[in-house]
Amino acid sequence: MPSIIPIFAVPFSALELADFAPLNRDVLHLLLSKETKEHANPSMSMERRAGLFESDFNLFSWPDAAIQALRSRIWHAVAGFVAELNGYDVATLNTMKINSHTWFHITRRGGHFGLHNHPMASVSGVYCVSPGESDANAKDSGALRFHNPMALANMFIDSGNAHSTSPYGTSPHTFNLKAGHLLLFPPWLQHEVLPFHGTGERVTIAFNCWFTKS
Repeated sequence: MPSIIPIFAVPFSALELADFAPLNRDVLHLLLSKETKEHANPSMSMERRAGLFESDFNLFSWPDAAIQALRSRIWHAVAGFVAELNGYDVATLNTMKINSHTWFHITRRGGHFGLHNHPMASVSGVYCVSPGESDANAKDSGALRFHNPMALANMFIDSGNAHSTSPYGTSPHTFNLKAGHLLLFPPWLQHEVLPFHGTGERVTIAFNCWFTKS
């Protein structure tokens, strides 16, 4: 029986922060209060969508205690991801400085974000502060969808490959993030946020990281 080897795999990390609820409550209150022109991204690279607020890119530089506490926990997870991916020990990690762009989205009914990726970074991530209240029949409301990067994988489909299971399938992969969920992924991977169909606000924090020697 031949063995199957997963070559050209794409690394993801999906986890839930421990005891996230009190911190999320404080972060949510703060971010909703900052949904203002002063904190908005002044030059979005994509068309501004109705139902979507995007902040500028300096969120983790805010001095607020809740933001700094969340930053510390997320950066700890990022460091672990980078260490596992590259085989780094603690001493090596301690020589590296995380640089980043960090921002938040507040999404209301109908808000979404089109297909894109993030050049000039080595790790990207999304943290869910609040998923909002999706309508009962709204499948994948506000979901984060990643598209298969192997552009030639669908050049020929028959019964020999049409039903390949993960990680060998060619369909997009969708994550329905809940409060406290943190997702890490390669920035080059094309992804989008599907329309949010629900009430309240879907609030997420996104970031791109690159590393320099400290």
